[in-house]
Amino acid sequence: MTFQSPLWLLALLAVAALVVVYVVLQLRRKAYAARFTNVALLGTIVPKRPGWRRHLAFSVVALGLAALVVSLAVPSTEARVPRERATVVMAVDVSLSMQATDVEPSRFEAMQTAAAQFVDVLPARINLGLVSFAGTATTLVPPTTDRDQVSGAIEQLDLAESTAIGDAVFASLSAIESFQASLDAPRDDLPPARIVLLSDGYSTVGREATQAIDAARQAGVPVSTIAFGTDYGTLDLEGETVPVPVDRATLEDIAKQTGGSYSEAASASELEQVYADLGSQIGYTTEPKDISPWFVRGGVLLALVGAGLSLLWTNRLL
Repeated sequence: MTFQSPLWLLALLAVAALVVVYVVLQLRRKAYAARFTNVALLGTIVPKRPGWRRHLAFSVVALGLAALVVSLAVPSTEARVPRERATVVMAVDVSLSMQATDVEPSRFEAMQTAAAQFVDVLPARINLGLVSFAGTATTLVPPTTDRDQVSGAIEQLDLAESTAIGDAVFASLSAIESFQASLDAPRDDLPPARIVLLSDGYSTVGREATQAIDAARQAGVPVSTIAFGTDYGTLDLEGETVPVPVDRATLEDIAKQTGGSYSEAASASELEQVYADLGSQIGYTTEPKDISPWFVRGGVLLALVGAGLSLLWTNRLL
């Protein structure tokens, strides 16, 4: 919990001073009573008081006052709210290595399922695009709020030879740039953009990852990468078993150098969780939520309860 106007908390000193005054008065009352040596006479002069109940009533009122003071400091908590604007391009690897079955039922099918769930996780106002890449990178769906269009394109993905990770980043940046140009807005007012790139292997063709990093940094677009698969994946090509491990180093470097996040997923469930986490990071933000009304209600309620108890037990407010 944080306070938007913390200086008001100094008023708690006034409540503390009130408590001190109350305690001093109680001690003086005891000292005054102790001067009477005739206990029987004292009992007739000083009526019987409710004792601890009177102190309880005051304590409740003091707590109520403290709660009201805290409300003046505008206490707030972090609330998760959907982003109103953002542009995300999902770049998915459809190289032949995605046929590997080290991830059940296969890397490709697990990727399709998780990508479809990612589409559903993002808030409706966020524009989402889809790029597929193997030997080349293709923008299948430019950034749009039409989720059905993206979901349909994911279902129609096909595998192809080679892997061009660098070209995937360039194609994603191009899709983002074209979409932002269509908004006809000042650069400072453009919605934030991000690329989510999933790959299971080493880049074999196209532009170097270092070139892609430079382009993403220049555009100010973070690239979050997901290394998908295991080190023990293999592919059967014309009777030959070909190993298809994951190039974690390159994907991690892309994410680190561009300000994105890097994740690893070695199973379908892990990939789904990674996509869910990215959806929360990209699609939502945290904003302070004013909870001072709760303290006002609590303070008033405590003050009323304390006053009520005092009237009930002592026939006086305090």
